[in-house]
Amino acid sequence: MDWDDLRIFLAVARAESLSGAGKTLRIDPATVGRRIARLESTLATRLFTKTPQGYALTDAGQRLMDPALATETAAATASESLHTGNEALSGQIRLGAPDGSANYLLPQVLAQISADHPSLEIQLVALPRVFNLSKREADMAIAVSRPETGRLTVQKLTDYHLHLAASRQYLAQNPAITCREDLKHHRIVGYIADMIFDKELDYLGEFASAPNLASNSVSVQTQLMRAGAGVGMVHDFAMPFAPELVQVLPETVALTRSFWLVRHADDAPIKRLNTFADLLAIGLRRELQRLEAHPKSIA
Repeated sequence: MDWDDLRIFLAVARAESLSGAGKTLRIDPATVGRRIARLESTLATRLFTKTPQGYALTDAGQRLMDPALATETAAATASESLHTGNEALSGQIRLGAPDGSANYLLPQVLAQISADHPSLEIQLVALPRVFNLSKREADMAIAVSRPETGRLTVQKLTDYHLHLAASRQYLAQNPAITCREDLKHHRIVGYIADMIFDKELDYLGEFASAPNLASNSVSVQTQLMRAGAGVGMVHDFAMPFAPELVQVLPETVALTRSFWLVRHADDAPIKRLNTFADLLAIGLRRELQRLEAHPKSIA
């Protein structure tokens, strides 16, 4: 068995389809299928079973995942050793992030990293959910709570802050908000309850009723508030991008949350990923500080 066979095996396991693996590997799906069939013949066992949802790992396939991942890490480490002393980053790095940080913080940070390392391809996957690093959906991910399970390395990046906000237009057309009790008489913008993917995002439970307008995307929620839809929680770092919004009850309702950088434990020796993680952490902290220092309008 050689590394190229395992590389194709991992691509199918992650994409759960021949076509998805083919896109990742930039080879024809039929070729992917033939290579998997050849590997299964060599091992004399089935690695995948085809289901209506795609290609699922068999028990034997599951057992092959750990050694395949270890081989992948060893190959990456060997490649790194050939470029020791070269300060420029190259290759592809995929970063997963919640859509709030992906929309308001990371574009500026990643633009600077890209400018400093033009041979590096950075892919930012912005989704309101938890990323599966074991399936290599991303090389690293930003999370809003510290993972408690899995073979992961976790680094706290920074704290960030949130306050209630609404548009000036909405506040001018509706009763004044002088205390939490007044929120009962206002339209609330927030998350769809059964689509909150992390307990740290359940902002509204302690001081407001269920939302009248809801989205699984914090960026969409911010846009709803900019359009005058109601009152909701807004990241302080998003306020400079939403000049229509002003903070509401800032001394009474204020939340602090944290960003965590999560990586697969097997990637610890990979210098390229370590360097990128360091640049990301420094840039994100700097950008957050800059945006949160932006003058905030208060109702």
